[in-house]
Amino acid sequence: MNKKTKVFATACFCVMTLQVSAQENNGTTLAGRNTGQPAYPQSTYRELSNPVAVNPQLWSKVNGTNVEWGSIDIRYKKEEPPIVTDGDMKELTAWRGERVNAQFVVWNKEALSHLTFEATDLISKKNKIAKENIGSGFVRYVMTDELNKDKNGGCSNRPDPTEWDSTLVADPIDHITKELALPPMNTQAGWICVRVPRDAAPGTYTGKVIVRNGNTLLNTLTLKVTVKNRTLPAVEDWKFHLDLWQNPYAVARYYQVKPWSKAHLDAMRPIMKMYQQAGGKVITTSIMHKPWNAQTYDYFESMITWIKKLDGTWTFDFAVFDKWVQFMMDLGVKKEIDCYSMVPWALSFRYFDQATNSMETIHMQPGDAVYEEIWTSLLKSFATHLKEKGWFDITHISMDERSIDVMLKTLKIIRHADPDFNISMAGNLHQELLDELNDYCIPIRLKFSKEAIEARRAKEKVTTFYTCCAEPYPNTFTFSPPAEAEWIGLYAAKANLDGYLRWAYNSWVPEPLLDSRFSKWAAGDTYLVYPGARTSIRFERLIAGIQDYEKIRILRDEFTKRGNKSALRKIENALKPMDELKLNVVSASTDVDRVKKVLNRF
Repeated sequence: MNKKTKVFATACFCVMTLQVSAQENNGTTLAGRNTGQPAYPQSTYRELSNPVAVNPQLWSKVNGTNVEWGSIDIRYKKEEPPIVTDGDMKELTAWRGERVNAQFVVWNKEALSHLTFEATDLISKKNKIAKENIGSGFVRYVMTDELNKDKNGGCSNRPDPTEWDSTLVADPIDHITKELALPPMNTQAGWICVRVPRDAAPGTYTGKVIVRNGNTLLNTLTLKVTVKNRTLPAVEDWKFHLDLWQNPYAVARYYQVKPWSKAHLDAMRPIMKMYQQAGGKVITTSIMHKPWNAQTYDYFESMITWIKKLDGTWTFDFAVFDKWVQFMMDLGVKKEIDCYSMVPWALSFRYFDQATNSMETIHMQPGDAVYEEIWTSLLKSFATHLKEKGWFDITHISMDERSIDVMLKTLKIIRHADPDFNISMAGNLHQELLDELNDYCIPIRLKFSKEAIEARRAKEKVTTFYTCCAEPYPNTFTFSPPAEAEWIGLYAAKANLDGYLRWAYNSWVPEPLLDSRFSKWAAGDTYLVYPGARTSIRFERLIAGIQDYEKIRILRDEFTKRGNKSALRKIENALKPMDELKLNVVSASTDVDRVKKVLNRF
């Protein structure tokens, strides 16, 4: 492709993107592709056509329809028969209160018109894990792309999708669609999630997964879950500090509802409940217009209305902020409120000017007199409001990837407004900020010292890490190996950190169920869950890693109190080889399997 063609392709892409917003009834991806169905599907939908053609030779030795257990570490290719499967029996080990996952695979030589499956109760002597505790869904296919050409990450502008290898990949777990029609020479997976009740009796529970095509039985798979005599705390008591940035504006756009209406809250409720059930601790709020500029398809509007009165003074309306925070707290997310951002990526700020009766924009930055004046007014008013609501102690004035000189100028203003404000930042490691920041999150490539972590923990400060588009591994792109998401929780345990941050929980692209690609970052970087409160392989494995972290924390405490140095060594030796720089040669699944084998012995 010559330079002129590239320019034309980029221009066309931009034009088509603009057209999408006006054609609500004509589903179109960010790449300008007509989906062939109504925009923004919520219940059933059709996947995009597979850009990879079926190779009949690969299917030449396949007879009929096959159903076997597979591996949760594999995203099975739609167009190829699976190479390795695990037969008719799957055995899992779980603590009480844990959710554990399994994946089965169907591959068919001939077409299937009515593929369904169901799970039975799990029985252990006189005890039972009712099937109501078993979540299930078809593993659906979404369009993805790849790492940068140098394989050093996924941070790049991608206006022309033809320049990237785009394929269908298994990721969404669709609990809504109960029946699928499959073409010939097709692979389709199903996902099983067993949520073991916290009061379940220890023992080995056995049940079935029954797979049918219409009235024809295809196979009956056996599932065994050995429940240990150990119990995970209730999810609200997990210590792991999970911070996935929520985007309520993406939900309003996708569901075509007025922001902050009852319909908007109703649409968000099951989606945000999934975050709470994963152990989410932090409420993401935006206190100014576009804190991250155009980092997401649906930008963040300010949840605080800035008003410049006729006399030149400032007043602020917190109605939207209050509604959103209360909504999330009612769902059980109540440890921390993070407010972005005093230093946005584009240093422009919107406000309503009573003198002109219109929205105005002012450009300013830390160090400017007007910046200090306006932010001091807002923060003083905000502090008073938060104290009245009883939220001041959990609220953080938050910054994202800002330089040390900017941070020091900003901190001065915050402390002047109210010295008791909590402050958080996700960004580079600055020794000067270790005592200043109540919640400090740094990229995985950087390392807090052991002494710094312990000193901060003694002061009840939160110390975490994040991954973003910069990391090739571990990551949670839609093409990332699934085990990398679970690896993240284990790494937090190894590094003795409090948890993990990922910048986007649900910042959806135009048609997230169909195409996970974005114009700026590698596919899937902007969201972990799907519309319709659909989970994903990535999200389920991330939760598994958080559960692993909780297990390690509990076992460390127990073995330390008992003086069981041998058991402690086994855990630490299992964690020790984990190194993000080696994930290109040592798979995440190798690390995860090694640690889980050790944990399952206790």
